[in-house]
This record gives sequence, C-alpha cells and structure tokens, in this order.
Amino acid sequence: MAWIIVGLGNPGPEYQGTRHNCGRMALEMFTKAMDFGDWKEDKKAKAHVTSGMVGKTAVVCIAPDTFMNKSGVAVGKFVKTQKAAERMVVIYDDLDLPLGSLKLSFNRGSGGHRGVESIMKAVKTKKFTRVRVGVSPVAGAGKLKKPSGEKEVVDFILAKFKPAELDEMKKVFKKVSQALESIVADGPERAMNKFN
Repeated sequence: MAWIIVGLGNPGPEYQGTRHNCGRMALEMFTKAMDFGDWKEDKKAKAHVTSGMVGKTAVVCIAPDTFMNKSGVAVGKFVKTQKAAERMVVIYDDLDLPLGSLKLSFNRGSGGHRGVESIMKAVKTKKFTRVRVGVSPVAGAGKLKKPSGEKEVVDFILAKFKPAELDEMKKVFKKVSQALESIVADGPERAMNKFN
C-alpha cells in the first residue's frame, strides 16, 4: 500500500511563501529531492498530485488546491479508510513551535489547526502521522513570541517569510525531507525517535 503525503497550504500565487503554506513548500522540496515527476492537476480531487518511490515503497504526494480549512475535501478522495489513514503523513505550519523546528507526532489532536481538523473529519480518524513545522518567532531568552487574538494570528500566518526566515526554513525543509524518507522506510515510530 502506498504512503500518502499531504502538504498543507492555500492555493494561488498570493499565498506563495507565506507561513501558512510551509507544509506545501516542504512537500515541494521533498518531491524535488526525491526526483518525483511533475505535479499534475487532479480537478476531481481539487489537488495537485505527484508520485514516486522511496526505496521500494510507492509514495503519492498531494497538495490540496482547496483553502486550508477545506483540505479534507481533497485528502478524502485519496484516503478512503481509517486503515489507509495510518499510512498518511500531513505536513503543516505550527504556531506552538519556534521557527526552524519540526516535530513528528501520530494520533494527536489538531491543536486548533483548521486544515488538520478538516482532514480528521474527512478521514474519520486522527490516527495519522503529522510533521509540524514551527513558524513562531522567538524572543531573546528562547521564549515563543506567538501572535494572540484571531486577527493577529491570521495576519501573521498569511504574511510572507522574511528572507532570513526563509533561509532558516530551507534548512528545516531539508530535515522534513529526511524525516519523510525515514517515516516511509522505517515507520513513524522510529522516525519520531530519530527526529523529535
């Protein structure tokens, strides 16, 4: 059975390079690194899709073309059972983690992330692997400077990365690619031990 890897973001050029799109950005870097084919639009699924092999395992990568809070619409077309969801990885931005960090988890809540909530609803389970990519700035003492309040949060996640942040993110995306390879090759548990 193939692994399904989903990179969350919003569609359209105006969202490229925004914090909320880092799941999609990380996935694009992974497919480049793995030499997967070109992305193809799947109009029925409302997603862009590419696939390839990681070792001997088939991997299908999905970038939903829906808005973040409707991500499940696209994912539900590929992940039809709860069993299949166990071989799914979702990559997304996380305000609870400092910029430049990543954390793998399995069978957890959505942490208020609407894209993840939408996917949990669509696949009717939370038993799937998450790759959470930190986007929050850090104050001098290593304390998170998370935006608070609905408007501040929205403004922050829909803003583009500053050049220095983008450099930092490119390093994280490299790590994300290694983590994805590890999840597919060795399973989520081993990957978590290695990358968390």
